[in-house]
Amino acid sequence: MKRGNCRGAKGAQEGGYVKDGPKETNPVSVRDAKRRGDVQQEWCFSSKDHWRWAEPTVWTERMLDALERGVKGGKWHSLIDKVYSPKNLRAGFERVKRNKGGAGVDHVTIEAFERQLGANLEKLHGSLKAGTYRPQAIKRSWIPKPGTREKRPLGIPSVRDRVVQTALRNVLEPIYEQGFAPHSYGFRPQCGCKDALRRVDALLKQGYSYVVDADIKRYFDSIPHNRLMALVKTRIADGRVLALIEAFLDQEILDGLERWTPETGSPQGAVISPLLSNIYLDPLDHLMAVHGFEMVRYADDFVVLCRDAGSAQAALALLEEWTVEAGLELHPEKTHIVDHGSAEGFDFLGYHFKGGRRWPSKKSMKKIRASIRAKTPRTYGHSLMHLIETLNPTLRGWFEYYKHSNKWTFSGLDGYVRMRLRSILRKRTKRKGRGRGIDHQRWPNAYFIARGLYTLAQAHERICQSS
Repeated sequence: MKRGNCRGAKGAQEGGYVKDGPKETNPVSVRDAKRRGDVQQEWCFSSKDHWRWAEPTVWTERMLDALERGVKGGKWHSLIDKVYSPKNLRAGFERVKRNKGGAGVDHVTIEAFERQLGANLEKLHGSLKAGTYRPQAIKRSWIPKPGTREKRPLGIPSVRDRVVQTALRNVLEPIYEQGFAPHSYGFRPQCGCKDALRRVDALLKQGYSYVVDADIKRYFDSIPHNRLMALVKTRIADGRVLALIEAFLDQEILDGLERWTPETGSPQGAVISPLLSNIYLDPLDHLMAVHGFEMVRYADDFVVLCRDAGSAQAALALLEEWTVEAGLELHPEKTHIVDHGSAEGFDFLGYHFKGGRRWPSKKSMKKIRASIRAKTPRTYGHSLMHLIETLNPTLRGWFEYYKHSNKWTFSGLDGYVRMRLRSILRKRTKRKGRGRGIDHQRWPNAYFIARGLYTLAQAHERICQSS
């Protein structure tokens, strides 16, 4: 069966981005967009070719036919056998292996699990089929937030649980994906941050200059389990699959010597959490569309773009009403209305938008500088060439995401990188302090370029010339 990417019909160029719109299968949203007619949107409609990303060991021709025709009552029965299918479990392990990650509470690494792969998958198959499978506790790890002194929690399920969750997601994701709103871009197949940024850029250029910049307070930790399961049950009627989802929601958390069972939320780090989080916010997506608001959402990070201040106030009031009913809370300090043409601007997905221009947000700049600083200690013990080879992938990756920024963004960061390198060279010549002054003549910019340092400003110039 041939499968392909879902792409915008025209592949037009907008604001430096190549437009790659996500699919649209919800008739209410499409009809509403056509009725409004004030914003051009490009949708991809359902087809077999569109489901290329779906796991083929689960979503066969027959399954896809049922998905597109619709099942009786709109609910899917008898799915648990698709979850514990040996082929699906093996596909689940292969994806877990590609995503890497550490060991959970049982200390079993991916490598150790793979050494006994056949036996481990057979054991999972047997316990899922018999209904005796129980998830292990989630190990909580605290990782630093780049650019700050804060840390954020990350849940690490065991490898066996990640395999089962991936197999479960392989079964569930197409069922819900078919009805998700087109302006939701986070954790969805063939969608990403750049798709969301393109949409925001296009709307701003079309006069949607009043922006509701919203933030849900501790969203992943706050999702009410009973309301989430009620939404899951609108599509799934297999009791054993529902019980499996509830078992993952009720997994214990192990944080050092502390151990508890959360009453709300879906653990960040769990494979199934992104899908569940999208399921819970999907009613909000469609509510905003029905009321004519242009919302762009990436997971729990979203903005609503309006043509005037009155519409923005109405959108914010609707958001506040919905979040209260859904058992969530908008962050009072991070949720506000912004006039894009004013001096304030707004941040979205790492970019700062202001007055028709965009550049990395202050938080993004802190993150990249912290990353560079961590890789360039003055006591670095390897050669300069080795250090440059270590730095270049970070710089290339950062540029690929932020290449649509104003050109002055790149020269400043280039200067910071070279200052860090000069500081290392000063240390090696028994000098104190950071690279400055005469060091620019001692080790000029060309010195580092000749040794292969990736230069952001030059990369930006090349893109501008090619454009």
